[in-house]
Amino acid sequence: MPLKFAPLIVIAQLVVAPVFAQSDSESHATTHVPGMTHDGMQTSETDVVLPTEPGQGAFAAISEIVTMLGADPATDWATVDITGLRNHLVDMDGLVSESIITSREIPGGLEFSIDLGKSGNQAASRMVPAHAPFVHAETGWSSLVSQDGDTLIWVVTSNPDALQIRALGFFGLMATGDHHRAHHLAMARGDIAH
Repeated sequence: MPLKFAPLIVIAQLVVAPVFAQSDSESHATTHVPGMTHDGMQTSETDVVLPTEPGQGAFAAISEIVTMLGADPATDWATVDITGLRNHLVDMDGLVSESIITSREIPGGLEFSIDLGKSGNQAASRMVPAHAPFVHAETGWSSLVSQDGDTLIWVVTSNPDALQIRALGFFGLMATGDHHRAHHLAMARGDIAH
């Protein structure tokens, strides 16, 4: 391990080790922090404050939504689709980490080409057509998707906002708007499919 990371590990051990220390006889399945168990997740007033994120991002999103569904007496458990939400979150990760997008400047904005034959573009092939109308609805920009053979084409333009569109690029445009959280909750409820 590079030496430049060693102080961070030492600090983390000093801060975290006392909180999570267990004797060899204690089971991870029953005790995480003194006073807290899986049975009731009860903590005493003297316990440390726990992190707000329960781990990896997709897991955190699912955890939050499961808690919301459980707290809502109107939840129709017959329609809940956590697997569908999970698949969408996997697509979101794949979009950011695996997509290979070609872009070119055009008058008023950008044109993106997505080669559907590339395995890394499968998430983009599902997400771009679903997201493009939201970009238009939330910004007023023209946001049009078409297909030419094995290539998906997304054109986003607005003459007054061309510089902003170009600065955002593909990933910034895919993250544009505040509809994602409501979309995820609706998906988990089984109200919509991705």
